[in-house]
Amino acid sequence: MSTAIKVENLSKQYRLGVLGTGTISHDLNRWWHQVRGKEDPYLKVGETNDRTSKGNSEYVWALRDINFEVQQGEVLGIIGKNGAGKSTLLKLLSRVTSPTTGSIKARGRIASLLEVGTGFHEELTGRENIFLNGAILGMTKAEIRSKLEEIISFSGTERYIDTPVKRYSSGMRVRLAFAVAAHLEPEILIVDEVLAVGDAEFQSKAIGKMQDVAQGEGRTVLFVSHNMASIQTLCTRGILMSNGQVHTDHTVAEAISQYLSLNTKDTSTSYKASPDAINDYVWIESAFIESNDSINNQVMTGQDITIIVKYRAKELGLKCSLHVGVYNHFGDKILHLGSIYGGFDTFLTEKFGTIQCKIPRLPLVEGKYTVNFSLHVDGRPFHRIEDAVALFVENGDYFGNGKLPNPRESKVLVDQSWSVI
Repeated sequence: MSTAIKVENLSKQYRLGVLGTGTISHDLNRWWHQVRGKEDPYLKVGETNDRTSKGNSEYVWALRDINFEVQQGEVLGIIGKNGAGKSTLLKLLSRVTSPTTGSIKARGRIASLLEVGTGFHEELTGRENIFLNGAILGMTKAEIRSKLEEIISFSGTERYIDTPVKRYSSGMRVRLAFAVAAHLEPEILIVDEVLAVGDAEFQSKAIGKMQDVAQGEGRTVLFVSHNMASIQTLCTRGILMSNGQVHTDHTVAEAISQYLSLNTKDTSTSYKASPDAINDYVWIESAFIESNDSINNQVMTGQDITIIVKYRAKELGLKCSLHVGVYNHFGDKILHLGSIYGGFDTFLTEKFGTIQCKIPRLPLVEGKYTVNFSLHVDGRPFHRIEDAVALFVENGDYFGNGKLPNPRESKVLVDQSWSVI
């Protein structure tokens, strides 16, 4: 098996606060070092790309000393938190931007799905935009014409294909743009978070198409996503990135395991509002989970728990409701809880107050979950907190007979009664 992509000592440096590489004096300094055969002086400065900390340098390394190879026909998943350097890496591989140091060697034509819909023109029809967008993505006119009917059928926009795109809904644009990009036939395909577009039905079609491309057609694919289920399904190998560097280069299962373990460090047993969360109306001050009358985010399946949220308000009498989302470690929402579904529809704000949601016999299977909170004002989301509280669930005797389904076979548990008639 031959090497499709080889990345050696790849680094990318950015200067914060301004566009471009810096001032004229910096450019002259670089030129003077270059003509004397010396190293760029600004490569010796710069800090690690950690967006959560305040730095002292005006230079930051978005990527630093990246090395890996991708074999022909391999499907590589690239994962990591926001700001880890994933999209920068794909832009370098796609030649959208150039590296500060290092080299990239690729064998075969590269096509990139970095931003669905790039190149669409409002005044042109869907059919005309297929030819325009296909040309931008590297297809010849003959290739586009041979795949035209297949692209239109896949997008589901047959009725509107000769209507200007400016009259399309946002969902129709996304479907048409993905259909064009997905029918490219390059040797190397680079994909950045495009499977999260469209409605549920189209997402299913998109994932199916990517499986055909990756597995059936034997192309080399580099795939970035925050959806671990898609990574696990599509990829044969995984790279975990952290702060602009390769943290793990291993099997998909190992890369996902390391990713989850890094995320666990960022979750806590309770949430406390920071000063920048305070606003002029109302905000969530704190949130936590109680079990057995104490704050505890490590619970058992079938155990009674209470989610407690404390709020503060500067404006009294606002009509509010509270929503809670519980997500598994793949980022899939498993439970959606809302005050409008049980107990009360809305509440009117006072200076401060406490809202609680009791869940009898927690129906979640064993695993690690994160809890999001969303405070709605007049029916609209107003203050949202993501990954506010971690919830760790251990196996418990939910059915009272010592038996539980495999967590891979069931995400939630339901009381049931069986009999033979």
